[in-house]
Amino acid sequence: MEKSIIYVVSDSVGETAEFVIKAALSQFMSENDYDLYRIPYVENIEVLRGAVYHAKQLGAMIGFTLVRPEFRQFLIQEARDKQVECVDIIGPMLQAMERKFQKKPKEEPGLIHKLDEDYFRRVEAIEFAVRYDDGRDPRGVAQADIVLIGVSRTSKTPLSQYLAHKQLKVANVPIVPEVDPPSSLFDLPAHKCIGLRINPEKLNGIRKERLKSLGLDDQAIYANVDRIESELSFFDDIINQLGCPVIDVSHKAVEETANIILNMINQPYWDYRDKQINQ
Repeated sequence: MEKSIIYVVSDSVGETAEFVIKAALSQFMSENDYDLYRIPYVENIEVLRGAVYHAKQLGAMIGFTLVRPEFRQFLIQEARDKQVECVDIIGPMLQAMERKFQKKPKEEPGLIHKLDEDYFRRVEAIEFAVRYDDGRDPRGVAQADIVLIGVSRTSKTPLSQYLAHKQLKVANVPIVPEVDPPSSLFDLPAHKCIGLRINPEKLNGIRKERLKSLGLDDQAIYANVDRIESELSFFDDIINQLGCPVIDVSHKAVEETANIILNMINQPYWDYRDKQINQ
């Protein structure tokens, strides 16, 4: 028994048409009973004319996703004239949506794959934030779009994750007096580092609550006021060396801080050089 032949024609990759066609074919035959040939990235009428010609010669049918109306109309008419079975997979949906939304489609091939690329960039950024969280691997500093620096409990980790969902690769480095920051931090352009400042009283309260949640004594050195002052002083020394912008996160939600950062990276760094972000 000869295999059935189906041409998949598209002005983009053709994956959508192929998926739909295979789903329909599964209702009639197994994968061994047909051959499917994809003709992607159609950019001119002659390719469509050739597809119909070969389909006619081989007794094949055509399934297509073409967002450009002139291509759809030509292929449908050419197939009708040559008596080739031809199915428009996306056209009726586009026409229905045009009526429903009262607006013209963009008629740009491949937009769904641009969305896919956005998705994969987001996943990559999230994985990056996890891998280079809390200074666990200093190699991330040089690879990051943004490096957040601050003492413990300044929301570095949740902020890194939030920004990762905006497709930014973020590393964060804890500032601890007993540990020198990675040397690569001082090799970065100043605007790629962002310091997260917090006032001592706020930090003291946050750390005490953290200790309680862990079932520990809230009088531990971690929440000691003198210790906190020492850490913040060391933080200021590092910031002065880096010359980077600083955001006061004492009374800000993660989303609020993230929006400030997003605004900062979309404007010239020098607008912020001599200014602390305390609003």
